[in-house]
Amino acid sequence: MQAKYTVLAVLAAAALMPPAASAADLKIALITGRTGALEPYAKETETGFMMGLEYLTGGKMEVAGRKLKVIVKDDQSKPDLGRTLLAEAYGDDKVDIAVGTSSSGSALAMLPVAAEYKKVLIVEPAVADAITGDKWNRYIFRTARSSTQDALAGAATIKGGSIAFLAQDYAFGRDAVKAGREALVSTKSGATVVHEEYAPQAATDFTASAQRLFDALKDKPQPRVLSIVWAGPNPINKIAGMKPERYGIVLAPGGNILPVMKTWKSFGGTEGSIYYYYAFPKNKMNDWFVAEHQKRYKAPPDMFTAGGFAAASAVVSALTRAGAGAGDSEKLIAAMEGMDFDTPKGKMSFRKEDHQALQVMYHFRIKKVQKDDNDLLELVREIPVAELPLPIRNKR
Repeated sequence: MQAKYTVLAVLAAAALMPPAASAADLKIALITGRTGALEPYAKETETGFMMGLEYLTGGKMEVAGRKLKVIVKDDQSKPDLGRTLLAEAYGDDKVDIAVGTSSSGSALAMLPVAAEYKKVLIVEPAVADAITGDKWNRYIFRTARSSTQDALAGAATIKGGSIAFLAQDYAFGRDAVKAGREALVSTKSGATVVHEEYAPQAATDFTASAQRLFDALKDKPQPRVLSIVWAGPNPINKIAGMKPERYGIVLAPGGNILPVMKTWKSFGGTEGSIYYYYAFPKNKMNDWFVAEHQKRYKAPPDMFTAGGFAAASAVVSALTRAGAGAGDSEKLIAAMEGMDFDTPKGKMSFRKEDHQALQVMYHFRIKKVQKDDNDLLELVREIPVAELPLPIRNKR
């Protein structure tokens, strides 16, 4: 009888004990330029990131039994503020991992903060080459494509002739043109760069810039291509209004967000390259993404929405691989180097040497006949990773 009473006493005591504390939440900082020039990109990134977490966790918003807590911060695309907010996220909010940001300038300012706090930062959607180049450190991973990946994809659509660039006069624009020059050489395109033109980031009058570009191209070997590299509202329509065809010049816009590309309807047949267009990838994840985004927002997902989703996939994959060590930066880095992860574009992989995500790109042609406002592009071909020989630029 004594043994029986002892067992009952143990069970009673257990019943009175408080429940075991659940594992701490996994905290993620998402920093974007919610206000300022890149607001549309930031909104898309946040939407895609949250949809990605939802899809990848089956709606539970947890990994390995631990709830995911996302802390969103607005750096207004200002480098000083981006640096401050990331330090706040690591130091005060005690986040396990951070994602951001929209502006390349702000992202570059954030890199040393990740090294100082010894915490992982996934860069999305900033593209400046220096992020995974000479400003890189081992805590930095990037799901966004780099300027050179953009440039290599663009170069894959050009064969011979003469090319001039119009870009914004800040980190993104200058990085993109430098990468474009190098890509034309490394892909053996046969094209010659004859001029680079840089305009203020918020420029609205392109008369003088366009005339300098036309003068530089008009007597050069055909095809004569004016490549426009621009974040935000693209000046292609204003440039086209100056009739570059008088000089045998064709315009080559890089891929952009849907609201901008909707203004290109009169350029049917024009070709370029793009990071993502909702109708191009054929996989289960993208099918869900397109259908669900259309249902919720009455429009298909856009370029930066897909980028946000890709960042979410990298986060979930990293936290899952790290398991019990998800809050340990060294375990996260070990899990992420060389890591493959699925995205709406298909598989991406973090290169061990510089933590840049290797990924396919797309060669597009603007449709001459469009069924609706979002039926804009047709796929010429998917450009595989093997045709995008991305150099390693860091000092590891």
